[in-house]
Amino acid sequence: MGELRPEERSPEPVTVDAMATDLRGLGVDTGDTVLVHASLSSLGWVCGGPPAVVDAVKQVVTEAGTVVMPTHSPAYMEPSNLDNPPVPDSWHESIRAQTPPYRPAVTPTQGMGAVADCFCSYPGVERSAHPTVSFAAWGAEAALVTDGHSLENGLGEDSPLARVYDLDGTVLFLGTTHATNTSLHLAEYRADLDIGTFEQGSAVLVDGEREWVCWTELDYDDSDFPDCGAAFEAEHPDAVVSDTVGTGDAVCLEQRRLVDFATDWFERNRE
Repeated sequence: MGELRPEERSPEPVTVDAMATDLRGLGVDTGDTVLVHASLSSLGWVCGGPPAVVDAVKQVVTEAGTVVMPTHSPAYMEPSNLDNPPVPDSWHESIRAQTPPYRPAVTPTQGMGAVADCFCSYPGVERSAHPTVSFAAWGAEAALVTDGHSLENGLGEDSPLARVYDLDGTVLFLGTTHATNTSLHLAEYRADLDIGTFEQGSAVLVDGEREWVCWTELDYDDSDFPDCGAAFEAEHPDAVVSDTVGTGDAVCLEQRRLVDFATDWFERNRE
C-alpha cells in the first residue's frame, strides 16, 4: 500500500466492525437500499482493503436490504466517443469489429474504484446488462434493480437509478462527493431540458452471438453536480447525515428527495 503521510495515518487500522459502527451512525440500517459511491484511499488504512468495505456495508444492510454500486465500463463505448484517452480514427473500425462483447461476469469496471470493482466479484451479486453504464446489486432486490436496464435509458427510467428511486433508497458517499453522484443523471433525464443526444455503440451478446449495437443516448453533463448537491444539502439538511467512516468524510442522503430537488434545480439553473 506504500507509506502513509502522517496526516493520513489512522490511530488504528480501519476494520470491518469499526466501519459497520460508523455506517450505523450515519443512519444506514438493516433492510435499506443503499447506492454506494466509495473511494478506498479516502477511508484511512483499511484492514483488508476493498473487501473490508464491501463486508462492512453488507453486514449493516444484510440480505434483507440491497447494496448497489455503479460498475461502469466506458472503454466499451463507441470508439469515436472515447476521449480518456482518445484513439486514432484509423482504429475505429477495428475496435467495432474486434472488441469482445460486454459480459457482466467478466467485463472489468473502469474508473469506478477498487471497492466497486471488488463488489462485482462477490457471490450473489448481480450486474446489469448495459455495456457502458452498468450497476451491480446484492440483496433482497438485486434482480429488481439490475433487470431491464435498457440501452437507450442507461441512466434514466429504465435504469437501476430509477429502481433505487422506486425503493426509496439512500445514496452513500464514502470519501466521495456530488461530483460523481450518478443519481443526478436521473434528475437530468427527468428535467425539462434541451440536453441533446448522441450516437453510442458497443459490443454485446445477442442470442449468444457477439454483435455491435448502436443506440441514441442523452448527452449528460455533470459539470454542475457539485453546485446542485450543495444547494440540496443547504435546503434539505434533514435529508442528509454527514460524519466519518474510517478517517474519511461520509454522507448518507435520501435519493428520492435529491432527485426530485435536482430535477427542478436543473430546470431553473441551466440555460
